[in-house]
Amino acid sequence: MTILGWILIIALFVVGLAGAVYPILPGALAIYLAFFVYGWFFSFEPFGPGFWITQTLIVVALFVADYVVGAWGVKKFGGSRYSVIGTTLGIIAGAFIFPPFGLVIGPFAGAFIGELIAGAAPGKAVKVSVGSLLGLLSSTLVKVVLQIVMVILFFIWIGRY
Repeated sequence: MTILGWILIIALFVVGLAGAVYPILPGALAIYLAFFVYGWFFSFEPFGPGFWITQTLIVVALFVADYVVGAWGVKKFGGSRYSVIGTTLGIIAGAFIFPPFGLVIGPFAGAFIGELIAGAAPGKAVKVSVGSLLGLLSSTLVKVVLQIVMVILFFIWIGRY
């Protein structure tokens, strides 16, 4: 059972980290679930209130960063609400239609189309699309770093036990 428990935990960590790049995967929630798997297979004893509060705050920060940082890139480059919506739809559609390139093409095209719908000139739509990509890349970097912090904290916590 020990081997099965660790296989599940590591698999959830991998899925979680992959979710930082591939938005269809559950990301931080998979990492969070790994903590419960550890508790069910081994023990919840290493995890006191400090652990759960810290990890939960990181998950909340991840969800906020995912939206705010991505939208910031669009807004910073003068994008409208339509380009924010287009970026979000582009990420989802791109991941299915053109994997893995769709993760870049989708948000770019979504922001571009959103800006055109909002009545912007094509030049401005391209500028906003670049902002969308910068926001996406920044958001991805933040997610990867915070999720790695979650995993490191997990190992620190269980190592102290």
